[in-house]
Amino acid sequence: MADEKPFHNPFGALSAIRDTLPSAPVQPEPPVAPAPASAVKPTGRTYARAVVRMERSGRGGKEATVIEQLQLTAREREFWLKALKSALGCGGSIEDDTIMLQGDQRERLKRILADRGVKKVIVG
Repeated sequence: MADEKPFHNPFGALSAIRDTLPSAPVQPEPPVAPAPASAVKPTGRTYARAVVRMERSGRGGKEATVIEQLQLTAREREFWLKALKSALGCGGSIEDDTIMLQGDQRERLKRILADRGVKKVIVG
């Protein structure tokens, strides 16, 4: 019984004609996609200063990074929030005139804000 073939093998007939079948086409190397535009690309405009601080009060003990005094319009704040969340890999929101980011992002924000045209970044 051990020498019997399986009851139904749909690919069994292909083994007999394997040598007559055309070879698989050679797949060209996939093109290398250009690096995505950085989320922290400069906007061309300069900003005088930004105050960056971390707070826990009123958040159940969770850390949040607050960006204040950036002098952005409502539309710019939305754009900046999206770009910063993408660059930092965190969540965030806008409360009044401040941008709130989840976690302690102070050290990483210094460089990102400077790249976006903020002349003076005050970290508290």
